[in-house]
Amino acid sequence: MKRTGAGILTIAVIVGLVVGFLLDTSLTAMGRSTFAPAASLPTILALLGAVIVVLAVPVYRSTRGRSPRRIDPFHALRIAMLAKASSILGAAAAGFAGGLLAFLVSRPVVPSVGSMGSIIATLVCAVILVVAGLVAEQLCTIRKDDDDDAPGNTPAGPVGI
Repeated sequence: MKRTGAGILTIAVIVGLVVGFLLDTSLTAMGRSTFAPAASLPTILALLGAVIVVLAVPVYRSTRGRSPRRIDPFHALRIAMLAKASSILGAAAAGFAGGLLAFLVSRPVVPSVGSMGSIIATLVCAVILVVAGLVAEQLCTIRKDDDDDAPGNTPAGPVGI
């Protein structure tokens, strides 16, 4: 599994930004009010980030020899994949909230404080989710062994003989 790179996170932010801006634009064009995220969304994003880090800590302890308990490798992989997915989701949510915020700021009418607060809280908690996902992914990585640098050596012997 490759680590989550800045490229995929940037793409997720840009896609979310465009979708958020276009959603508010189309809602306003139809004569409806702009989209405001529910007040529970920032809380859910922040809690998801905390849960992911809490799930990754036992994997970190086990791989570093700080815990006598062994972790199932598939369990560790699932947590690492959850962390990767969460960082991408957080980036998309941050972009979406950024698109909503960009639309509201670009209008001549001053938006209500409640909708702005909800959007800003969503943006902040989405960034927290990205950071938590990246930290959890880092906690789930294992250290390289000294013999990992020799690509030709396998347990059955050198390749090509």
